[in-house]
Amino acid sequence: MGRRRVTVIAALALAGLAATTATADTASESRHGGLRLEVLSGPAQYVSGGAARIRVVIPRSAPLRATVTVNGTDVSSAFTRDDQAEHALEGVLRGLPVGQSRVQARVSGRRAELTLVNHPVSGPMFAGPKQPDFFCSTPEHLAGFDLAPPFLDADCALATQTGHYYLTAGGAWKPYDRTAPRPPDMTRTNTGVDFVIRWERGTINRFIYTIAVLDPAGTGTSAWNRKLIYYFGGGVGVGHYQGSNNRGESRYIHGLSEGYAIAWSTGTKTSTHYNLVLGGETALMVKSRFVTEYGDPLYTVGLGGSGGGIQQYVYAQNHPGLLDGAIPQYSYPDMVTQTIHVGDCELLERWMDGQVRADPASKWATWSNRSLLEGLAASDTVTNQYQPLTPWLRAPGSSECVNGWRGLSPLALNPKFGTAPGITPEQQAAVEWTHWNDAVNVYGRDPHTGYARSTWDNVGVQYGLKALRDNKISPAEFLSLNAAAGGWKPPQDNVQEGCPFLATACPADIDVWSARNQTAPGPDGVAPRTEGSVEAMRAAYRAGLVFDGRIGIPVIDWRHYLDAELDMHNARQSFATRQRILDRHHRADNQVVWFTDARPARAFDQTPMALTVMDTWLTTLRARPWLGVAGAKPAEAADSCFATDGTLQHRGADAWRGILDSGPAGPCTQRFPLYGTSRTVAGGPFDEQHYKCALQPVEWAIARGVYGPWQPSSAERARLKQIFPTGVCDYTRPDVGRPR
Repeated sequence: MGRRRVTVIAALALAGLAATTATADTASESRHGGLRLEVLSGPAQYVSGGAARIRVVIPRSAPLRATVTVNGTDVSSAFTRDDQAEHALEGVLRGLPVGQSRVQARVSGRRAELTLVNHPVSGPMFAGPKQPDFFCSTPEHLAGFDLAPPFLDADCALATQTGHYYLTAGGAWKPYDRTAPRPPDMTRTNTGVDFVIRWERGTINRFIYTIAVLDPAGTGTSAWNRKLIYYFGGGVGVGHYQGSNNRGESRYIHGLSEGYAIAWSTGTKTSTHYNLVLGGETALMVKSRFVTEYGDPLYTVGLGGSGGGIQQYVYAQNHPGLLDGAIPQYSYPDMVTQTIHVGDCELLERWMDGQVRADPASKWATWSNRSLLEGLAASDTVTNQYQPLTPWLRAPGSSECVNGWRGLSPLALNPKFGTAPGITPEQQAAVEWTHWNDAVNVYGRDPHTGYARSTWDNVGVQYGLKALRDNKISPAEFLSLNAAAGGWKPPQDNVQEGCPFLATACPADIDVWSARNQTAPGPDGVAPRTEGSVEAMRAAYRAGLVFDGRIGIPVIDWRHYLDAELDMHNARQSFATRQRILDRHHRADNQVVWFTDARPARAFDQTPMALTVMDTWLTTLRARPWLGVAGAKPAEAADSCFATDGTLQHRGADAWRGILDSGPAGPCTQRFPLYGTSRTVAGGPFDEQHYKCALQPVEWAIARGVYGPWQPSSAERARLKQIFPTGVCDYTRPDVGRPR
C-alpha cells in the first residue's frame, strides 16, 4: 500500500540528501526487462539492524523462481511466494554488514540489482551524532515494559524480549501461559478471538520500542488483520533520556481488538524528546523492524495526539511512504512554530499582572480581556491554579497562556532548568536543557557562546496591534506594553527558575513568569527584544522541522473542542495546518477536520470511528489507486462536527466555512468559535508560519495605515522609534527565516 517504489538511481541519489527532506518512497526497485527488486521494509539507503524484507517481482512470462545473491552469496532459499503481489517472491535478508551491500536477482537471463545501505540498530542513520549525556531508563520505567537491567552497553541497549499477555475483564494485562488452562478473567476481542497478544520489546536507536500483535494461537501473526497502527506519543521533552512506557498507546486496546498490530517507541514520544529528525529516523527503523519480522502490512496508519499528531504531519512530509494514512489528534502543524507565540505568553502575562498590581481596577483584572493581547482564549470563570502565588489577582479566571502553557517557556528555553529521572544534581548541572540543544544537529551552535542557536525572535513585533486598531486599548497602553514587553535573555545569561517551577524555591521565591530570565528595561524604559538566529530558522525549514504543507496521504484530523477549558490544544491549529496545505498544494481535500464537543466534558472518543472511516478510505485507495486520495474518500470522510455524545451535528464541505475563506460562518464554525494567538493579533498570518518578520520603518508603517485610525503625535512617533529602533513588522513580506 502507498507509494513504495522508486528506481535505484533515484534512491541512491537521495541517499546523499538529508532524510528529512527526502522525497523517495519507502521501497526501492531496479527495473530491467520487467524484473524488479523492491525493498518493502523501508528506503534502500536506510536499512538498519542488518535485515531487510525484499520482494522480487518476476515477469509473467518467466517461471516463479529466481536466483538472488547478496554480495555474491546465494540467498535464494530465503525467498518464497509473495501472497500480496502477482507473480513475485518475498524474503528477508539477514546478517547484512554495516555499509553497502549489492543485491542481485536473475531470472531467465534477466538481471536486476539494487544497493542496500545498512546502519547499526543503535543508530544513527541520518540524524547526526548521538546526543551526549544520554541517560538510560530507570528501573521503575523499565518495569512498565516488563523489562529490567542490565543494559548491554553504553547505548542503553536491552536484549530483545517477547512474551504473551492477555487482557483481563478489569482492563489489566497479565502474562499468559499457553500450556495452562484458559484464565477465567480473559476477555475476547471485537474479532471474536481470545484477547492474547505477542508483545515484543527491545531497543532501536537507543530508545525502547514495542510491537504488539494479536496471537491467541502463539504463532506470532495468527489473528493479525495485516494492518499496522504506528502510535506516536505526545508531551514535551528536551531529550537526554531513554523514556518511559505509555500503556494506552503501546498496547492500544481498541486497535488490537480490531486486529491491528501496534508499533510504538519512546523515541517517537515527544515527552521523551522533540528532535523530530531523530524521531523520524526512529520511526523508519521501528517500522523496518516490524515489516522485516512480521510482514508487509496492507497499510500503515498513524495515530496519536498533541505531539503525536505533530509527528504524523511532520513525518508524512519528510518520509513519504512511512505512513499511508494519518489520524492526528489534538494536533498542531509542528512544534517549532508553536514556540513563536508560546514564548510571548509570559512576557504579556507579566505586563498585565503588573498593571493589575498597580491598579486593581485595571481592565486586565478581567481575565477575558487578556485575549486582546494574547489572542488565545481567556475565561472569567476557569480556576487559576497560580492565583495563590499572585494574590493581588483577586478576580477569578485564567487564560490559555496560564492554564495551558505556563512552564513550557523555561522548559524549552532555559538551559539550566530541565532534568531527567534518576540523575544526580551534578549530572543535571552539566547538561544544556533546551529544545535547541536537543536538536543541535539541526540548529548548530553559536560560535561565540557555544550554546545551541535559537529560532525565537520578537524584534519588531507590535503586541496588541489589533486591539489598538479596534480601539480596545489606548495608544498609551500600546506604547507602555511594547516598551516593557522585552524578550528572553540569551542562554548564557539564564539562571535557575524560581517557585513554582523549582520546588526548593517555594514558597518564598515566587516567579511564575520566569521574569528573572526576561530582559529588563534600560534607562529609556525600553526592554530589549530577542533576536533569533536566521541560520537556525533556515536550518529548521531545511531539516523538515517546520511543517510546510507537503502531505498527500489521507488525514482525519480530530480533536475535542477544548478552548472553553483553556486547554493548550486550541482548535485553530487544525486550520493553521490546513492553510499550510492549501498554500503548498492549492487544495486540501486529503485532510478532513472533525471536532467533538467537550462542553461540559470529554464524554466521547471519535477515534474508533476515525479508524473505521480511514480503513474504508485506504482499502478503496488500495483497490482502485487510479481514483487518487480525493476520489477514494468515503462519504464519512468529510469535514464534520459532533455533539458531546458523539452524534453527528453536521457533515459537509461547508462545515468550516468562514475560517479560511470570506464566506458566512458554516454550521460547525458557528458552534465552535476559534481564537487567535499573540502574533495573529499583532498582525501576523493565520497559519503562524513566520519565524522572523521583515521590518519597515515606523514612518512607513504610519503612512501605510498600519495603526488604523490612530495618527501618532510627534512625541508618540518618537516613542515608537525608541521602542522599535530597527523598525516594525511588515507581514506583507515573507518570513525572513525561510530559506531563499
